[in-house]
Amino acid sequence: QVQLVESGGGLVQAGGSLRLSCAASGRTFSSYAMGWFRQAPGKEREFVARITWSSGATYYADSVQGRFTISRDNTKNTVYLQMNSLKPEDTAVYVCAASRSPYFGGSYSSPLQYSYWGQGTQVTVSS
Repeated sequence: QVQLVESGGGLVQAGGSLRLSCAASGRTFSSYAMGWFRQAPGKEREFVARITWSSGATYYADSVQGRFTISRDNTKNTVYLQMNSLKPEDTAVYVCAASRSPYFGGSYSSPLQYSYWGQGTQVTVSS
């Protein structure tokens, strides 16, 4: 059974940094993509960033490009999201996800392309 467990959320002032972690277990992920999404109260789930396990290829939403960095540690089956220069509008529950099928190209920015989801971790940025 696939499990994704996020950690690292919290309260931070605007301009600060946080690093989120997503520990994956229960399946071999080597050919798949991992994504971070976020959802603020009353808003749709929003794509944040994606990385492929095999090559480490990344893709970011425009809203976080240059401020967030997604990375992975294959030896630990863990994906990270380093978030710098945080803004109040980054406040949301951040959720990691594993793709439905092996990665064959494209942005993988749609939630429909992911089958497995973690519980999420709250990030709150104060102004």
